[in-house]
Amino acid sequence: MTTTVDVPSIEQTARRVRCLIVEMTAAAGSGHPGGSLSAADIAATLYLGVMRHDPACPDWPERDRFILSKGHAAPLIYAVLAEAGYLPVEELSSLRKLGSRLQGHPDSTKLPGIEVSTGSLGQGLSVAAGIALGLRLQGNVASRVYCLLGDGELQEGSIWEAAMFAAHHGLDSVTAVVDANGLQIDGPVDEIVRVQPIAEKFRAFGWEAIPVDGHDIAALLEAFARARKTVGRPTVLVADTVKGAGVSFMEGRCEWHGVAPTAEQAERALAELWGAEPPGEEAGR
Repeated sequence: MTTTVDVPSIEQTARRVRCLIVEMTAAAGSGHPGGSLSAADIAATLYLGVMRHDPACPDWPERDRFILSKGHAAPLIYAVLAEAGYLPVEELSSLRKLGSRLQGHPDSTKLPGIEVSTGSLGQGLSVAAGIALGLRLQGNVASRVYCLLGDGELQEGSIWEAAMFAAHHGLDSVTAVVDANGLQIDGPVDEIVRVQPIAEKFRAFGWEAIPVDGHDIAALLEAFARARKTVGRPTVLVADTVKGAGVSFMEGRCEWHGVAPTAEQAERALAELWGAEPPGEEAGR
């Protein structure tokens, strides 16, 4: 699949992704909208402007890999994969339904495009490092491995074991992205177990660390390009984001970590996201 670096196009996709997240969690009556919305710009940038992948051939050996370590943000990856052509948009309404391919956490045995089943926090970066080392041993130097982490997830000790391992082996094909929205299910991250300063901690483990505005598509593209040029060590993007970004009554509120909007709240959210234009007309859906 040919990626594009057209910033307005990626911004439009990110907005559609946010709408799909709202729609599918409202339809399911459950799910995790807050941390899905905060990472929508990051995921849209990766799938449209950065990663090499092909929805017609999900197992293409030369593809880049994406690991959603914060697996509870499954609505995010489902929406992005639908936008990229891995599944019909209409299937998103089956989120969390009995027999659906769209489980509450991503299941690699059910849905093409999901590299690894995730959900237990703290494991994605280890998997990413293992995949990167395996690709190197196979002689695959073209593929890169991207891993999306939550900042609350950094409280898991296994993250730092993986960080140490990746740096030790000089896995410069690994790029981690921390969705640093500052909130987790029980409240502000700083009040539960402080993880800052995130960039300095990764640097201490031997990583290249790049702070970036996680809602600025152009800045994200530049940061990913810088990561690609980094040689001999892995890179982390510490992306400053807002939980619930794009929906005013969800922004910066930890209670939206794992609560779905009602039908009325979803209608209000979609109106905010799309303004006066219905999504189908503006997006050509």
